[in-house]
Amino acid sequence: MGVLPIVVVGAGPAGLAAAAELVERGEQPLLLERGAGAGAAVREWGHVRLFSPWSELVSPAAARLLEPTGWRRPDPYTYPTGLDWVQRYLEPLAAVLGDRVRFGAEVIGVARRGRDRVVDAGRDSEPLTVHVRDRDGAESRVLAQAVIDASGTWGAPSPLGGDGLPALGERAAADRLSYRCPDLADPASLARYAGKQVAIVGSGHSALTALVLLTSQPAGVAPAQITWVLRRGDVGQTFGGGEADQLPARGALGIRARQAVEGGRVRVVYGFRTDAVETAPDGRVTLVSTDGDRVDAVDEMIVLTGFRPDLSWLSEVRLDLDATLQAPTRLAPLVDPNVHSCGTVYPHGFKELAHPEPGVYLVGMKSYGRAPTFLALTGYEQVRSVAAAIAGDVRSAERVELELPETGVCGGSGLADADSAEAAGCCGPTDPGLISLTVPARV
Repeated sequence: MGVLPIVVVGAGPAGLAAAAELVERGEQPLLLERGAGAGAAVREWGHVRLFSPWSELVSPAAARLLEPTGWRRPDPYTYPTGLDWVQRYLEPLAAVLGDRVRFGAEVIGVARRGRDRVVDAGRDSEPLTVHVRDRDGAESRVLAQAVIDASGTWGAPSPLGGDGLPALGERAAADRLSYRCPDLADPASLARYAGKQVAIVGSGHSALTALVLLTSQPAGVAPAQITWVLRRGDVGQTFGGGEADQLPARGALGIRARQAVEGGRVRVVYGFRTDAVETAPDGRVTLVSTDGDRVDAVDEMIVLTGFRPDLSWLSEVRLDLDATLQAPTRLAPLVDPNVHSCGTVYPHGFKELAHPEPGVYLVGMKSYGRAPTFLALTGYEQVRSVAAAIAGDVRSAERVELELPETGVCGGSGLADADSAEAAGCCGPTDPGLISLTVPARV
């Protein structure tokens, strides 16, 4: 199978870094991306500034590929937006990889050639088959010696319902609902929320970002009337570590969100687990909780309750996933937000990411399943180790080549339903001029 390509799914930060690692080792990656260009998902939140500086957003292997082309590394101490990350790094990297990247190619299934998941024989000798659908709807198969799934979780936002399923009436109210942080530089988005009754549902950094944006609208624009809906019983440590946060931009976001709430610009509803959405004849909606409580007369809902991995197209390969997080079983205890706080997610590699199916790896944000935060640097270390393992360099694959500061899954931030999150702050100064969103980078 050594003559077959290694298929990488997703041309985001982790997928492109994986391809760079494989090229550097003389392997033949084939990167399949359903979007029209590199970083298609990142571009969708391109208006948001990351918590990470440039020094933590460039894969070492990617930099080694880029530098001979005349590419100039951005200022390592500045914080890019998502669009900056795409235009100044991801797109140039995809250009260097050239025809190793196929855009408009959606992976719709992976299996072992001639065998469904029930058959034992041949799982370590037959190649993998990757089923692909192109833009025009044509389907094809690619034979692969290994598959690295770096497709992320951006395409699968969690629904409004408090039980993890869509609330009754949620789908019917789709025209009043968004699962994305608003881009108020877009006139259409600004008009959508200006002067409206807006419910923001969620307690993570995405929700804080939306809250800050909608309470900081330009002069002359009618302010939105915001109701912040939380499942937890109180705000607790939702605002984070503030000035004690080791990530300055993240700390600044929490400070600004707290100021908006304490300044009376936001109504907060606690302990609200949405059961249903009722749509009135005038189109406005009411959120109804499992306890019968109501949030009435809402014009727009912004639902930011996290993301989850799409595992549907991996149904015919044998995965070993944690029953709670849907992350690889050996990785899940390291990232479980119900247990861990800052500094407990150490760099890890192919051993934690391996599955019973030979040659199949989930990397990047998707490897964390439903855990809420992820570091770009962690993803780069993951793909370095996986690429080394595929190339047969076990010594390098087992070696940790990354030192991380004390961040990672922070402060039990995933305890969205707890009465109070028992969060310990991180350390470091803050710059209140920066705001950011939880994205597949350092958060």
